[in-house]
Amino acid sequence: MIPTGSGRVAGVMGWPIGHSLSPRIHGYWLAQYDVDGVYVPLPVRPDRVASALAALVTLGFRGANVTIPYKEVVIPGLDAVSDTARAIGAVNTVVVQDDGRLYGTNTDAYGFMEALRQGAPHWHATAGPALVLGAGGAARAVAHALLTGGMPLVRVANRDRARADRLAADIGGAIQTVDWATRAGAAGDVAVLVNATSLGMTGQPPLDMPLEALNSSAVVVDIVYRPLETPLLKAAQGRGHVTVDGLGMLLHQARPGFAAWFGVDPAVTPALRAFVLAEMRA
Repeated sequence: MIPTGSGRVAGVMGWPIGHSLSPRIHGYWLAQYDVDGVYVPLPVRPDRVASALAALVTLGFRGANVTIPYKEVVIPGLDAVSDTARAIGAVNTVVVQDDGRLYGTNTDAYGFMEALRQGAPHWHATAGPALVLGAGGAARAVAHALLTGGMPLVRVANRDRARADRLAADIGGAIQTVDWATRAGAAGDVAVLVNATSLGMTGQPPLDMPLEALNSSAVVVDIVYRPLETPLLKAAQGRGHVTVDGLGMLLHQARPGFAAWFGVDPAVTPALRAFVLAEMRA
């Protein structure tokens, strides 16, 4: 559909913004569901974040995604923040409510769980503990998702143990931190292993994660999606593990925002994955 003057408008706010795949994801859904609307990149300079948030209301936007480096910066400029975003400490989705108030939430936890369920349909939260590698924003979202999803225990290993301890204190619940040096042994009884670091990403150092102690039934997840098949996933596949790549989390985390802004709950399909992968390979 060609947008009309009454079409809905949303976008993605970041600096820089050219790397974002969000316009391609939402543009695909807008076309698929014949929605009268547009989704645009919003390059916002660091000194203009507050005014950019206010402009969403002034310009009639339905809302926006928030990406690096503003997921924490935007919080003071919002009128209300979801409990999930508070627990994770970051906002990635802003909705302009009917009264003009700005509501922020975080859909990364939702996106991770939906991707895990889609990629490993046999997996169940009560199957055993999890081991999450990392303690940054992504790891916080993953740990929160696993705990609220019903996992009995989430272990967190990070190169900086103090940062992992802060994650555990902020999120609360059944989180146990372990030294990075003991990560291989800490994976011995887990039902799911998650790399939530940037290690293994294109241009970053490799992830050194021995898998010898890992239970054969454990699911291995890497939230990195560049490359799509990381060395961790290749090693896990070689041992017969079910694996879940990082693209699913990216696609599923976009769904709640699209539903709030454009009124349609979109589906993550093989055709969407192929459409986004074509852009990544280009």
